[in-house]
Amino acid sequence: MDNWSARPRPQRDDMAGRYCRLEPVNAQRHGTELFAAYMEAPDGRDWTYLFSERPQSQQDLHAYLAKLEKSDDPLHFTIIDTEAGNAVGTAALMRIEPTHGVIEVGSITFSPRLQKTRAATESMYLMMRRAFDELGYRRYEWKCDSLNAPSRAAAARYGFTFEGIFRKAIVYKGRSRDTAWFSITVDEWPRVRSAFEAWLDPVNFDASGRQKRALANLRG
Repeated sequence: MDNWSARPRPQRDDMAGRYCRLEPVNAQRHGTELFAAYMEAPDGRDWTYLFSERPQSQQDLHAYLAKLEKSDDPLHFTIIDTEAGNAVGTAALMRIEPTHGVIEVGSITFSPRLQKTRAATESMYLMMRRAFDELGYRRYEWKCDSLNAPSRAAAARYGFTFEGIFRKAIVYKGRSRDTAWFSITVDEWPRVRSAFEAWLDPVNFDASGRQKRALANLRG
């Protein structure tokens, strides 16, 4: 590769879109709103495939967020719904390899307020845009428990290519995990980016907020 050099590490800077804004996690600023958002779920099943269980008190969530706040890799961001002005979830850039230009998105923790919304989709687009367009990374990864069907479906919807299963990859929560690997490469990014931008355009939604064209269909 001619003229290749190590890429910059992602910084703790905001990412702003039309429907959401991503801010570096701040336990003091985001804790109360995130706790309220997460507790709207009737139970902790959304946390089944995360490394932590859902905190059951405001104090526990504050301690959990304080750990995220101090981490550089993973680098955690809080997702703010710009219409409501509230914190509704978190996600992270992680396994950051500047030498090779490889980065992963993970620790995605969407509250019921964020799930299946335009803000949820835009948050993933903003993180990809940072990796590819702002930082010049070559490969953007998504990994999940092979049993996590919703995560695998989300990866496919967002435009990731399934690459295979790493068997018995890790042990967590007392379980052996086979890990499903997905990626988007820099060569695929222009097509993926165009689809995201077309899907997120307000003209793609009717007066009731229903999409006119699906994200996968916009990739052609």
